[in-house]
Amino acid sequence: MTSNPYPLGLRLHGRRVVVVGGGAVATRRVPALLDAGADVLLVAPELTPALRAQADAGRLHWVPRRFVPEDLDGAWLVQVAVDDSMAAASVSAVAAERRIFCVRADDRTAATAWTPAVTRHGPVTVAVLGGGDPRRAMTVRDAIRDLLAVRLAPDGSAGRPDASSGTAGGRQAGRVALVGAGPGDPELITVKGWRLLTEADVVVADRLVPGLLLDELRPDVELVDASKIPYGPSRAQEEINQILVDRALAGAFVVRLKGGDPYVFGRGGEELLACAAAGVPVTVVPGVTSSIAAPAAAGIPVTHRGVAHEFTVVSGHLAPDAPASLVRWDALAGLHGTLVILMGLKNLAAITATLIAHGRSPQTPAAVVQEATTGTQRVLRSTLGEVAADLLAAELRPPAVVVVGDVVDALDG
Repeated sequence: MTSNPYPLGLRLHGRRVVVVGGGAVATRRVPALLDAGADVLLVAPELTPALRAQADAGRLHWVPRRFVPEDLDGAWLVQVAVDDSMAAASVSAVAAERRIFCVRADDRTAATAWTPAVTRHGPVTVAVLGGGDPRRAMTVRDAIRDLLAVRLAPDGSAGRPDASSGTAGGRQAGRVALVGAGPGDPELITVKGWRLLTEADVVVADRLVPGLLLDELRPDVELVDASKIPYGPSRAQEEINQILVDRALAGAFVVRLKGGDPYVFGRGGEELLACAAAGVPVTVVPGVTSSIAAPAAAGIPVTHRGVAHEFTVVSGHLAPDAPASLVRWDALAGLHGTLVILMGLKNLAAITATLIAHGRSPQTPAAVVQEATTGTQRVLRSTLGEVAADLLAAELRPPAVVVVGDVVDALDG
C-alpha cells in the first residue's frame, strides 16, 4: 500500500535550492523558487534563453557544467529537471545520502518530493497533489481556481466559461491564440488569457512573460522558449511563425504568450498574418501594456487633467539617426504631452539629446521604471537632460520603460 504524501509549505527564503538541468522543465520551475526567495543554484551545461536572462540579472547562480555531488553542499531541496534517467538517479542518490528532499521530473515514483499543481490568488496559494497523477491534480486545481475566480469577482462573471472559445472538453483543434500576459505581475493577465493558457497543448513564450504562469501549465504541455533576449540568443521571427503554424496544422491548440500586449511592439501582427496565410484560425487576447502599466506602477499617470491631454508610445530600439528608424523625434520634441519610450535604454543618451536639440526643455521631468509590477521593480526619477547619465549610475537594465513629461511629478505632494 502506498502512503499518502504529507503536504507541507516550504519557506525557502534565503535557503539554497539546487536545480539540475537547464531546459523547459527548469524554465517552468525556477520562477516559483525565485518567487519564494530561494537561493537558486542552477547546474547545467546549457540554459534556455529565459533562464540565461535570470542568471544574467543575478537572480540565480549558474554553474555551466554537469552535476557533481558537492553541488548539494548546504542545499535544502533539489529539483532534477533532466530527462536522462541515469543522470537523474545519480542526483537523487546523492540527495538521499544527505537526506535532502528531491523532486524528479523524469520519475515521480523515484522522487522523495512532488511539486503540486498550484494556483495563486494574492496571498492565497492552493496546492493540489493528485496521488501521483498530474492530470488529476491539474483538474482539481483548475476547478478550485474557477471557484476562487467566481468568489473574487464582484459580479461573478470572472469564473463563467466562454462557450464561444471552447473548453477542454470540446475545444477546437488546430488553432492559435495570441495572448498578452501583461507587464510582469502574473495576476495582471486577463481572465480569458489565463483560461486559454490552461487549455493549451503548446505554449510559445517570450522572455518577458511572468514565469509563475509557466509554473502552472499542465505537465504534458509543450513549452517552447521563444525568448528574445536583447543582444543575446534569439529565435528568428520566421522560426517562431513556423512553430505556430506547424503545431496548429498538426492539430494542437497553441498559445503564443507575449509580455504586455501582442500588438504593442510585440510583432503579433506578423504572427497573425503567418497563421492566416497557412489557414490557421487565430484568437487575439489583448494584454495590459507596460507603456501604461509601468508608469502607473510607479505612481505616474500618463495623462492628468491640466497637465497632459495626450501620450505617445514610441519604440527606442533604433537610434534617432538610424536609417531604418520610422520615428519623427523632431516632431515628438514639440509635443506638450507625455512621451513613453519602450526598448530605449541603449539609445537613451542619443534620444534625449535629440529631443533637447529640437526644443524639449532639459528640465522636463523624466523617469525610468525597471521590471514594473514585479517584486524587483525599480524607479528612477530625473530630468530629460540628466536621465541618461543617472540611468548608468543606477545600473538600471532592461526591461524598462522611460517616461518623459510633467506627469512624472503630477502626483507628488
